Amino acid sequence: MSAETLLKPRRTRIIAIANQKGGVGKTTTAINLATALAAIDQRVLVVDLDPQGNASTGLGIEHSQRGKNTYHVLIREIPLHEAVVETSIPGLDIVPSGIDLSGAEIELVDVDRREFCLREAIMLAAPEYDYVLIDCPPALGLLTINALVAAQAVLVPLQCEFFALEGVSLLVRTIERVKAMYNPGLEIQGIVLTMFDRRNNLSGAVADDVRAFFGDKVYDTVIPRNVRVSEAPSYGRPVIVYDMECAGSKAYLSLAGEVIHRERRMTA
Repeated sequence: MSAETLLKPRRTRIIAIANQKGGVGKTTTAINLATALAAIDQRVLVVDLDPQGNASTGLGIEHSQRGKNTYHVLIREIPLHEAVVETSIPGLDIVPSGIDLSGAEIELVDVDRREFCLREAIMLAAPEYDYVLIDCPPALGLLTINALVAAQAVLVPLQCEFFALEGVSLLVRTIERVKAMYNPGLEIQGIVLTMFDRRNNLSGAVADDVRAFFGDKVYDTVIPRNVRVSEAPSYGRPVIVYDMECAGSKAYLSLAGEVIHRERRMTA
């Protein structure tokens, strides 16, 4: 199936959620944004491209359900739709990660068009989704390159800490290289500030610096540091399901609204 066929009738949008720095709330953002989008009647697929499999765990997918996963899709052993698992959240599916994925980069070295493995798998997939969110590993290796080649846009979670800008600048350079070499339509959809603590002057200073540097690429919504957000994954639930009324849930619902608004503006 061609890319044009995939984009009809839903005009599927593929967004990579990436930051090579670990611990920035990337996976938390992926699963909660996906849940928020599903909650407002969007059909969503999460592709767990992180060998740690935290997105799969955070959406309640048991290891016994991961026999077919992103590893088998990337090495072209199975089509993507055979690895799709339904979550407990209506409208939200996932292609889970498996431990074999940790060796995929080595196995793909000699594969023809290795940077396009994920893109080809997504484009050939039959299911009709409004959004495909790719949860990238905390590295800028071949797995992340595959995500950036497959995606139409990148969402960057950025923790409000001292080294935040230094880390994201490397990601931006990688995005520009991928855009020049493989995927000319790739854009940064937006940067979301995570783990924001209003009691901490450093959080405010970092937020100001990021907005000064990236301007309107930074979402208005800020994800606060919130204990309920941290607790939710241990129960295999997104925070929006775990505690709908907490500040973190409200922030992710707000972020989903901003993402949809930006997507409509970018595709108009």
